[in-house]
Amino acid sequence: MKRVAAVDCGTNSIRLLVADLDPATGELKDLDRRMRIVRLGQGVDRTGRLAPEALERTFAACREYAGVIRELGAEAVRFVATSASRDAENRDDFVRGVLDILGVEPEVITGDQEAEFSFTGATKELTGRVAAGAERLPVEGGGGRREGMEQPYLVVDIGGGSTEFVLGEDTVDAARSVDVGCVRMTERHLVRDGELVADPPGEEQVGAMKADIARALDLAAETVPLDRARTLVGLAGSVTTVAAIALGLREYDSAAIHHSRIPLAKVREITHRLLSATHEERAAIPSMHPGRVDVIAAGALVLLSIMERTGAEEVVVSEHDILDGIAYKTALDAEEADKKSQNGS
Repeated sequence: MKRVAAVDCGTNSIRLLVADLDPATGELKDLDRRMRIVRLGQGVDRTGRLAPEALERTFAACREYAGVIRELGAEAVRFVATSASRDAENRDDFVRGVLDILGVEPEVITGDQEAEFSFTGATKELTGRVAAGAERLPVEGGGGRREGMEQPYLVVDIGGGSTEFVLGEDTVDAARSVDVGCVRMTERHLVRDGELVADPPGEEQVGAMKADIARALDLAAETVPLDRARTLVGLAGSVTTVAAIALGLREYDSAAIHHSRIPLAKVREITHRLLSATHEERAAIPSMHPGRVDVIAAGALVLLSIMERTGAEEVVVSEHDILDGIAYKTALDAEEADKKSQNGS
């Protein structure tokens, strides 16, 4: 077994996975998986800089994660940073802080690298032996159990600052990262001077978001043939939160959400509900994480727009995503390094 730790630091959240890789099966066994909402991308779209308070929230989570990694004895650690830190002028402050706390330098990866990790994490277990979460907690009009998903897959990772589109079968055929995400859309269209301009948003704000998302989808389609997809796989907090609402969960349940199938009609209904709700009404949804209350309506709208554009009748929701892809690649690299060391000795 090779024990590794992977950290995924995005625009809205920072997540940790400590896992063992079984060399015989190539499967990851989770030892600890956790997430903190730190909103690292706070204001980046407007200022181009990481805010001091956002950095401190992120570093506090890193200190927590460092303790978990030490306790579990991970042999290799990889820290990957995505959209917010790519965009920030002062990302060196971020890099130095993470290095001091965790002892590893964060890799500020490209959108294409982000897409590759997301695809690996999301699709590795789909072919042939999927246990559909929707069968345990069915959604009206949803799929039911299936012994494999039709390829090619279109994996969409809706983050805080960007969305990755990845099309492929066993490997990636095409990928594109575009600058629409739940935090970026919220800050660009629904917030002024730190306050919501309308609660709930009006037709003007919603229309502006839809136009922005449509332009991003046009950009994605220049590289990724969206109409080729046979299975749409949705990743990240906006998608899993919509799934939790669709499943009627009283609290967030990762096992129930993983591989659930949410029909287009249900996504449309939930998106309209979220866009029509006040902050208090969204916060009162039982499965809603407090850190997603302000940004979930924009995230759901991104998901709905993608489904309508691609003609997807449902989205397969995956709890395994970029974080799993990072952990898997880290474990494989560590195994390869061990083999080279043994051969050279």
